[in-house]
Amino acid sequence: MASLPPPPLPSVSPPVLPYVVALADDLSGAAETACALGGPVRLSLNAADVAETAAAHDLVVDLDTRRQPSAEAAYAVRTALRAAQAGPPRLLYKKVDSQLRGNLAAEAAAYAEGATAVVIAPALPAARRTVTGGVVHVNGVPLHRTDGWRAERASAPRSLAEALSGLPVRTVPLDVVRSEPAALDAEFRRIAASGAHPAPDAETDADLDAVAAAALRLGPGFRLLGSGGLAAALGRTLLRPAAVAPPPTPARDCTPLLFVVGTAEPGAVAQIAHLTALGAHHVPLDPADLAAGTVRLPRTAAAAALTVLSIDGSAGPRPGAGRALSTALGALAAAYPGRPDLVLTGGETARTTLDALGIGELEPLGEIHHGAVHSRTPDGRHVVTRPGSHGAEDSLLRITVALRPRPAASAAAV
Repeated sequence: MASLPPPPLPSVSPPVLPYVVALADDLSGAAETACALGGPVRLSLNAADVAETAAAHDLVVDLDTRRQPSAEAAYAVRTALRAAQAGPPRLLYKKVDSQLRGNLAAEAAAYAEGATAVVIAPALPAARRTVTGGVVHVNGVPLHRTDGWRAERASAPRSLAEALSGLPVRTVPLDVVRSEPAALDAEFRRIAASGAHPAPDAETDADLDAVAAAALRLGPGFRLLGSGGLAAALGRTLLRPAAVAPPPTPARDCTPLLFVVGTAEPGAVAQIAHLTALGAHHVPLDPADLAAGTVRLPRTAAAAALTVLSIDGSAGPRPGAGRALSTALGALAAAYPGRPDLVLTGGETARTTLDALGIGELEPLGEIHHGAVHSRTPDGRHVVTRPGSHGAEDSLLRITVALRPRPAASAAAV
């Protein structure tokens, strides 16, 4: 008698992995992470929202700890982590600066509490920031030999191990990152068993994809910590529904557009020059007057369709003064008449401006270019946030064209 064929195997749908809670240390990085994750997302400026019980979306929270004292920053991370773990099951992600600024050591140590290991990968290939030999490189130059820390009180660290002093880390070289998945998993396990945390080298998005996939295979005890590059790799690795495309944005050509440039990056001067060529009214602000609260905007500024407020950096950076100047600049921007849409460069400037306006949540609509995230406020105002260190010379021009295509095209043709 002929044997019967075996019964068909039941169809198995690919597992849907849980959503993410991402903790960021500044607002522009939080917005970048929200777009990078790629799924349905809520972006909050309120640390208490980590405790929300809804689990149908990613949640990115700006803890606003970049300039806090290190003990306060660690406490904020520890508190948010505890709240996240008390809610529905979610994957944890810690967003840090790709140039290692802020309270990296204190926040990473707090984030590591209770974890099997933290996988540390701050590379951001889209911005030409890579990690080789445990050293962050910017455009191929070791971070400590660049001017990326010009506005900081301290010098840039020479390695991830130095930046994370007090937290034992072990470099995972590129050949291991690019090896078979089982070999990378085994190396992560070996490092964790030694009481240290793996810090894999990465030069490409494919490297970061391998890192994120390994951490997911090893389970929730292996937490991810990195820049927007690793967040994007995590988003590509997870199996979740894509974010629902927002409805088309109505034309807002008659709404004023206010640029608030709070970055100390030298490239900001050239970026602003592109806008003044379009007829934007540029108001450079003296840092001393801004800090003293004696700045008064000229009436011509309020009448312009495009206005740029920036801190005059001709005297050089003012290390340690960033928060006070950002707070004063944010208050000035919030008082600007006419409810303009906003373009905010620098995470501190973005946060202090939205705090002054009482805005506690953003709805990300998409990226205009890498790091320049277009969002909408609950009351319908449009806001673009961008890290100060991101963007080419035409960054602000590209943002203008995206938000005001007709006026920008008309001005450019004159």
